[in-house]
Amino acid sequence: MPSHSSPFQRSDLPQPEPAPDPLTLARKTEVTQHLKRIHEPILGNDIVSLGMVRNLQVVNDYVYLRLYVGRHQYALQRQVQQTLSELIWCKKVYVQLCTIPGVRITLAVSSGKGGVGKSTTAVNLAAALSRTGAKVGLLDADIYGPNVPQMLGLSQSTVSVTETPDGQRFLPLEAHGIKLMSVGLLAERDHPLAWRGPVMHKILTQFIHEVEWGELDYLLIDLPPGTGDAQITIVQESPICGVIMVTTPQQVAVSDVRRSVQMFRRVGVPVLGLIENMSYLLCEHCGEPTPIFGRGGGTQIATELHVPLWGQIPIDPRICELGDQGEPLPLKLPTAPLSLIFAQIANGLNATFGISTALEPELQETA
Repeated sequence: MPSHSSPFQRSDLPQPEPAPDPLTLARKTEVTQHLKRIHEPILGNDIVSLGMVRNLQVVNDYVYLRLYVGRHQYALQRQVQQTLSELIWCKKVYVQLCTIPGVRITLAVSSGKGGVGKSTTAVNLAAALSRTGAKVGLLDADIYGPNVPQMLGLSQSTVSVTETPDGQRFLPLEAHGIKLMSVGLLAERDHPLAWRGPVMHKILTQFIHEVEWGELDYLLIDLPPGTGDAQITIVQESPICGVIMVTTPQQVAVSDVRRSVQMFRRVGVPVLGLIENMSYLLCEHCGEPTPIFGRGGGTQIATELHVPLWGQIPIDPRICELGDQGEPLPLKLPTAPLSLIFAQIANGLNATFGISTALEPELQETA
C-alpha cells in the first residue's frame, strides 16, 4: 500500500511544548487578577487591560513579567511588587521595567490603509503639541513611505551616533523644536527600503531602544499602515500607552480602521481617539464646506467602536505646499482652521496626561 506521507517531513523538527499544568494555569490566573487591581490613574484603567503587563510567566513559586511604562509611571513597579507579594505561594516576583529613557508619553499614530494622511497628521499633531510648549519627539517608523523628514525639512540630513554609558545611541535630528528619527534617513535617496522580516525587526527595535531622545513629554510613533509585522514589532517592543487612529470619511477607509482597532485591542493597547482627515473642503470664497470624500465615516466608526472622535480635519491646499517646503502648517499659519483643530487636540492631550505648558494667546482661546 503506497505511503501518502509527505517526502519533505523531517524527524528532527522540535516537538510542541506540553500544555501548562493546571496548577500553573491557576496561579497565572490568580496573578492576573491581582494585577488588575492596579489602576493607571491618568488612563483610568488597570495595567493589564492597558497592555502594560507583558510576557507574564509563572514558574513553580516565582513570577516573571515585563512592565511597559513611561518615565512618570515608575512607581507602578513598586505597586506590582507589593500587590503580588500578597500571594501566599509566591516566593519572589521579578519585574523587568521596560521604558524609553526620558520619555513620558509614547503614542502611536496609525491607520487601517495608506493614503489617508497619517504621516501628515502625525507631523501636524507634533507641531501643535510643540507649539503648546511640550517637548516632542517623532519616530517615523513607516517603512513603506518614510516621508516625515521631508515634511520637517530634514530630507537631506544624515543620522549620527553618540557614545553613552549604555553604549552607542542614535542622535535624533531636530527641526521646529521637534526631535526626529526616521527609517527614511537610513536609505539612499530615491532607493526603497526593501527589508525582510528579521532585518526590519532588528532596525525597528534599535530605533525604539537605541535613540538618545533626552527628556520628552511626548514621543509620537508614525506606524506603517495596516496590521502587519512592523506594527506588531513596535507595539510589542515599546511602552505605547495608546493609539491615535486616522481615517477618511469614505466607507473603504472605515472598514480598514475597524480591523486596525480590533488588532490593537487584541494586543491590549487602547485606542485613545480617532481623527477624520480630509473631512471636507472649505470654499475659499464663501467658506461653505464640501464633503468631497463623502461624510459620516468617522462618526460611524467612533459610535460603533466607542472611540472618541477628536476632530474632523478639512482639506487645505496649503498643507501640501508647506509640507514640501518642510514647514508644518500649525507653525506657519497657526490661525488656519486646520491648525486650530490640531491645537484643540493638543490641548486635550495635555489636559489628559497632565502636561503643564505655557500656552500662547491664540491657543488659550481654543482650550
